[in-house]
Amino acid sequence: MSFRFWASIITVVLVALVIFLGWDKIVQAWNLLGSVNIWILLLMIPIQFISYFATGGMIFSYLRSKGDLKGAKQSQMTRVALEFNFVNHVFPTTGDAIGFSYLCWSLKRFGVSLGRATMAQMVRFAAAFIVFLGFLVLSVFLLILDQKINRTIIFMSALLLLLIIVIIALFAYAMSNHRRLIKFSGWITKLINKVVCKITRGKKSKCLKPEKVEAFFTEMHHDYLAILADKKILKKPFIWALVFNVFDVMLLFVAFWALGFIVSPAILFVAFGVAAVASALAVTPGGTGVYEAVMITFLISAGVPAEAAIAGTLLARVVLLLGTIASGYVFYQLTINKYGKPNTSTNI
Repeated sequence: MSFRFWASIITVVLVALVIFLGWDKIVQAWNLLGSVNIWILLLMIPIQFISYFATGGMIFSYLRSKGDLKGAKQSQMTRVALEFNFVNHVFPTTGDAIGFSYLCWSLKRFGVSLGRATMAQMVRFAAAFIVFLGFLVLSVFLLILDQKINRTIIFMSALLLLLIIVIIALFAYAMSNHRRLIKFSGWITKLINKVVCKITRGKKSKCLKPEKVEAFFTEMHHDYLAILADKKILKKPFIWALVFNVFDVMLLFVAFWALGFIVSPAILFVAFGVAAVASALAVTPGGTGVYEAVMITFLISAGVPAEAAIAGTLLARVVLLLGTIASGYVFYQLTINKYGKPNTSTNI
């Protein structure tokens, strides 16, 4: 059995366990949903749109600084961003793999190479991670001052800090040396071709071409060196990352506020980070199931009433999903009808 199969089984078991053990609180949470302030809840619509717009802003601002997207209108880029978020939240995948591939496919129509599109998304992840790191440190500091911090929050925060630092360090290590990248490109090419050959029973022995894979990584390496030489390129992506992080957590804050609960943004920042990392490892659409279970568990451990933690988390996720489908589904279908289904392979 594959890793994804067992990950899905474990996810279902954990969600079922959470439901069984917390059924009384779930009933209370259901009753709480009847008292939602609809006018406050409606604030989530513009907040969600700004969050999605900022996601695209991190990527597109970098591409424009490199001279790409010259003929692309802002309305076109907004549409691509909405499609990208729709694919990320609706289709089952590990992390943002499907959205990652879909965006590369979409940007290809605007003349953006695969290597450049990939680097743009790496910039997006790095900027979002680094800005979140700053918010995380600030959140923990504020919780200490407010004496609302326990061992769970300290442990989770330390784990998140370490994880983010390790991810950024590994990325910098990989990108900084061209010879290292070339060796890696050769290794990954042989590995993927070998796996594909076994899966297709020898019918397709060369899925990737070594020279194209090498050119792909070389382009990414050159972009990385260009960033180091001119760090101002990252100014706009970091501004958009700031907006993205603030408005993503605001979605949660407004959901709890609509239920009549004011949860500290500092607690929400830590909870959001822990749940986001956990859901990135899930294979369900948008990390559904894992995200909710981790978020609810963390909020309860941080002192939020169980029924409020359940109701607020589920309300935020339902509104997020509905908003994602409403804003991206039509554009996605129009694109598919016009250009055909994207090839989510590497195309190299």
